[in-house]
Amino acid sequence: MTERTVTARRVPPAQLASQLRDAITRLNRRVRQARPVGDLTVTQLSALTSLQLAGALTPRELADVERVQPPTMTRIVAKLEERGLVRRTPHPTDGRQVILAPTEGGHAVLDRFQRARDEWLASRLTELDEEERDTLRRAAEILQGLARG
Repeated sequence: MTERTVTARRVPPAQLASQLRDAITRLNRRVRQARPVGDLTVTQLSALTSLQLAGALTPRELADVERVQPPTMTRIVAKLEERGLVRRTPHPTDGRQVILAPTEGGHAVLDRFQRARDEWLASRLTELDEEERDTLRRAAEILQGLARG
């Protein structure tokens, strides 16, 4: 066991939580910046991603997921519709509602953005040695478990 491993085990959970939160936040911010140049805003991309993950949502559900007010979501969805990235369909049981879902073009845009982000991160990972990459692989599994729990 290396000195670094022993030291890491002595970090109190509250301090580790702070370090992890900071590292994840900074990495996430950097990965989000590694995207193709385009006219979609971060909020538009986030809403489109939420629709892709959910399959389809009402505008109110999408606003709740994105933690924005419905009028804000109305503007975001309007911009996505103008670009042909989102489609509205009638709600199957409530005639006052609509269902939002990504179009094929919306899926393609998200795929392009995801590839750009993955390429940036993969290039950074090549700068690490095999042991560091293995540590990150194990950490990713642990973080996924934390996120699910």
